[in-house]
Amino acid sequence: MKAGDRLQKLVMTAVTDGVGPVTGSVAYAISRLPKTATTHSFASGDSGAPPTIFSGAGGPDAEAAIRRIIRESQLTAGSNGFLTGLGGFITMPVSIPANVAGNLVINARMVGAIAYLRGYSLEDPFVRSMLPLVVAGSSAQSAAAALGLKVGEQLSRRAIAKVSVETIRSINKKVGFYLVAKYGTQRAAFTLTKVVPGVSALVGGAIDATLTTSIGKVAKRVFPIS
Repeated sequence: MKAGDRLQKLVMTAVTDGVGPVTGSVAYAISRLPKTATTHSFASGDSGAPPTIFSGAGGPDAEAAIRRIIRESQLTAGSNGFLTGLGGFITMPVSIPANVAGNLVINARMVGAIAYLRGYSLEDPFVRSMLPLVVAGSSAQSAAAALGLKVGEQLSRRAIAKVSVETIRSINKKVGFYLVAKYGTQRAAFTLTKVVPGVSALVGGAIDATLTTSIGKVAKRVFPIS
């Protein structure tokens, strides 16, 4: 399996099942909702598992949870110690630092949680193709272009509904490359800071936190409420 495919698989594992102490996107999203918002949001069944689509998608509780998730993910991404420790739970798909792999997991969980709280099924082929694209740091404009939308055209449920199977397959073929480009070389420009003790960690943490915040904002645009 190619490095890009492995990173893409890691993204989806983080979203659906979680990695180590990091829970999957749905469990994380629900845990950040007020208890009153989750009382009637679970599908009936023996498993007691949450429904594919949150019944209160796009409401004030969901949006408040999204803001909290982005804030928490930013803080976690900036904490090099936590992410380095998380690396022990990850089978490294490529030769990248443990904290970079951990950052990918945190970003993946965040994007999946945002999509879920906006009412998107994490089993939908379109959503599953867009998740790693957003995690890779693509802009909303790049994501729209990947869908074949015209420059300046806003992403919407109506536009999403028109996405063809061929387009989804095309995105899936490219996204692995984007992930390797972003997370495989994330620290390359900061190698020289290692000569000064402590500086590399501080700079790296700031970069990770900034990237996570940016990805969270893009996720909100890629997965609109309506």
